[in-house]
Amino acid sequence: MKKELIIGMAFSAAILSSCGPTTPQLGKSPINEVINAMTLEEKAHLVIGTGMAGFSGDSAVIGKTKKLVPGAAGTTYPIERLGIPAVVLADGPAGLRIDPTREGDSATYYCTHFPIGTLLASTWNQELVENVGKAIGNEVLEYGADVLLAPALNIHRNPLCGRNFEYYSEDPLVSGKIAAAYVRGVQSNGVGTSIKHFAVNNQESNRMAVDAHVSPRALREIYLKGFEIAVKESNPWTVMSSYNYLNGVYTSENPELLTTLLRDEWGFKGMVMTDWFGGKDAVAQMEAGNDMLQPGLDRQYEAIVNAVKEGKLDEAILNRNVERILNMILQTPHFKKYNYSNKPDLQAHANVTRQSATEGMVLLKNDNQTLPLNSNIQKVALFGCTSYNFIAGGTGSGNVNRAYTVSLLDGLKNANFQVNDELKNIYLKYIAEENERNKPKGDNPLVKFLPTPLPTEMALSADQLSNWAAQTDIALITLGRMSGEFVDRKVSDFNLSKEESKLINDVCRTFHAAGKKVVVILNIGGVIETDSWKNLPDAILCAWQAGQEGGNSVADILSGKAYPSGKLTMTFPVKFEDAASSANFPTEGAMGNLSNMADPKEKKSDVKLWDYTDYEEDIYVGYRYFDSFEKQVSYPFGYGLSYTTFEYGNPKVKTENGIYTVTVDVKNTGTQPGKEIVELYISAPKGGELNKPEKELKAFAKTKELNPGETTSVTMEVKAFDLASYNENSSAWVIDGGNYQFLIGASSRDIKATLDVVVTGGVEKTNNILHLQSPINILKK
Repeated sequence: MKKELIIGMAFSAAILSSCGPTTPQLGKSPINEVINAMTLEEKAHLVIGTGMAGFSGDSAVIGKTKKLVPGAAGTTYPIERLGIPAVVLADGPAGLRIDPTREGDSATYYCTHFPIGTLLASTWNQELVENVGKAIGNEVLEYGADVLLAPALNIHRNPLCGRNFEYYSEDPLVSGKIAAAYVRGVQSNGVGTSIKHFAVNNQESNRMAVDAHVSPRALREIYLKGFEIAVKESNPWTVMSSYNYLNGVYTSENPELLTTLLRDEWGFKGMVMTDWFGGKDAVAQMEAGNDMLQPGLDRQYEAIVNAVKEGKLDEAILNRNVERILNMILQTPHFKKYNYSNKPDLQAHANVTRQSATEGMVLLKNDNQTLPLNSNIQKVALFGCTSYNFIAGGTGSGNVNRAYTVSLLDGLKNANFQVNDELKNIYLKYIAEENERNKPKGDNPLVKFLPTPLPTEMALSADQLSNWAAQTDIALITLGRMSGEFVDRKVSDFNLSKEESKLINDVCRTFHAAGKKVVVILNIGGVIETDSWKNLPDAILCAWQAGQEGGNSVADILSGKAYPSGKLTMTFPVKFEDAASSANFPTEGAMGNLSNMADPKEKKSDVKLWDYTDYEEDIYVGYRYFDSFEKQVSYPFGYGLSYTTFEYGNPKVKTENGIYTVTVDVKNTGTQPGKEIVELYISAPKGGELNKPEKELKAFAKTKELNPGETTSVTMEVKAFDLASYNENSSAWVIDGGNYQFLIGASSRDIKATLDVVVTGGVEKTNNILHLQSPINILKK
């Protein structure tokens, strides 16, 4: 039906085009006149995408729109007779994802793979993230795309979420501030962003059908707060609704979420689009305020047209959604006929990713100033398969088609270190064999998006290790983890394998016996277990996944060309079971049913599905749980070492017009330059009506580079209602009056100064929405 309609419409458009200047044109005529001139069929086409090659519902328009930017995730529907062009929507958070080559074209269209979201957040540097966003946005612009489907800012509820590498933190303030900086940077190029996944998309297992059961308080304080900050501080062009149900309703079909909260309370003026194939009921999505359905299916088009004709969908609602889409299109480079070059400055952007990555790497351990390596360290024994095949980022829509990835091997060579050739050749041969063995089999179209198993670490004999310890100055061991969209990690992926544990134990024992040091590098996208082995090496550097220049960035840190100044935006627990959400999170890495995206509720009998997830830990996510319940951790939230040391002094707080301004002096007391991240936590008075965490992050700041002996003053601001908690009984943000403690810290467990502040109470009403359908067993102190 759809194909015939399009052909007929094309014929009609040819006739109408001869009618002269009386036909309204987008950008020249008022939008309401353009909408009034649209047929019902044109409106229905505009609110869905143009289809997606390889899936049911492909449209005749695909042939035209896919040529705009091959490999982009989707496009909007063009209506040429009204001056409405197709605009291009493209992944993703670590850089633009499009096809790098094109049929019949000798040119290449590679993009820059920037550091993953976890690393960017670990910089705690909003200016740096904004600059990375500017570089990403420039590639979006120059490659002819209009809206980048990023950033992703869902909460790190559990260490096993497959997409934690795309996300920023277990804390909503960090998530919101970093996302807002990213959006400002990208959109400074005149292209748009789509902040995602709204909301509570915290697991990949059965993501298209799982029902997240979350209290209104946990929603407001944890899972929605980052989105609220990003909306209010950066004005993203679009918001992407998530796949999952939220308290019994698909998010893309939920008017309380998409209209009452997002638009009425937060003041969002942009457009909402679905995640690809998200939701089920097109009419309910229209009514909820989900303006555009991607990638577009015949059944959605037919449902919308029929519902209007049958009086089941008010055309005024359809017109409202069309208006929001047109307002978005008016801002785009395609509408403005920007003459994109297809030649962004990839070398300049490679420099951006190399430099930005170093600032988000977290130094977890550095006994006896092992790092940076002194000039006597030249010969390196490089262990671990990932050292030779460095991981730039995760898989799925967060992947980037780049021209190269710098391995740690290459990075060390570029920094003039000598890597032991015998060991290198053994590893390269073994890795090639393992990669061939692990090569994906079958014709599942999703395989190319899924993480490929990493090689099992190989066994090395005691004689070999002794020989290499005698020949080299130091041992470097890289541990790697790969994760991505569609599937969560397993507990076995959180823990070290027996082969990895043996490698660390054997290398540390042998090299220490020879008087040589050992450094472990973590090339990971999310949290892994560290407590059982962290006492063995001399230094541990969490390098995250640093993009295509990763090996160079790590070498810059190891050599002292750059220094680490990142801190953890999530807690590293002692063991997986210590996470408060561990009893309510998939641990088997099940994908759920993805074979029929058009009907995500249809089940496969051989797959264990998570039909629902109870968020019983409620507000006690991450450090809010570990610190409130005094649980031992391996590394606390906000933790990170430097090549130098810092001293905090002269803490002060003043109050004016409902704003608390905290200042503190930070002095570099070491021998190396460095930057320090200062964290401001608030501890509310005890005994109020609501159960509250021990402390909550309310502001943070990063110093400029401080030379040895240099002091700077850091200023952080907190608004009165930033101190409020959400009271479900009164549907209001409530500030309990009383004596608060303002805690200035280097981490959540390293408080440098405490300021007592008397705070006046207050109440700010909200809408009474987003309720649980039935009670869950909520954790309380």
